[in-house]
Amino acid sequence: MAETGTPTPIQPAQNPTPPNPNEAQARTWNMLCHLSALAICIPFGNIIGPLLIWQIKKNEIPSVNVHGKMALNFQITVTIAVVIGWVAATILSFIRIGFLLFPVVMLVALAGLVFAIIAGIKANNGEDYKYPYSLNLIK
Repeated sequence: MAETGTPTPIQPAQNPTPPNPNEAQARTWNMLCHLSALAICIPFGNIIGPLLIWQIKKNEIPSVNVHGKMALNFQITVTIAVVIGWVAATILSFIRIGFLLFPVVMLVALAGLVFAIIAGIKANNGEDYKYPYSLNLIK
């Protein structure tokens, strides 16, 4: 209350300024680069999804070029690891020890999905995310 006895008006809370449309659009496409790896219902969809978004938007939005390469490199790394692990487990199953390797292969595939989700969330927040154990195949 003011000294005159009249109540002071309550000031509305200052909302943070929303990002400009270009930045919001860039964040969305960066996020889609990572989350498109969840297209596992398509054979090699984890590679095709980031590849398509990267190829379509890399010249329009510079940050998509960076995020697309990171997502693509990681998904290629995960695919190589899963294929090699699956082949090794299959071969070793003939001598009855390959079944021990199958859970490891499934954990690697699951980790690839989890890291893609984490990277997508970070990209949507405007942050960079470096995937662990990723080969740098596309520069």
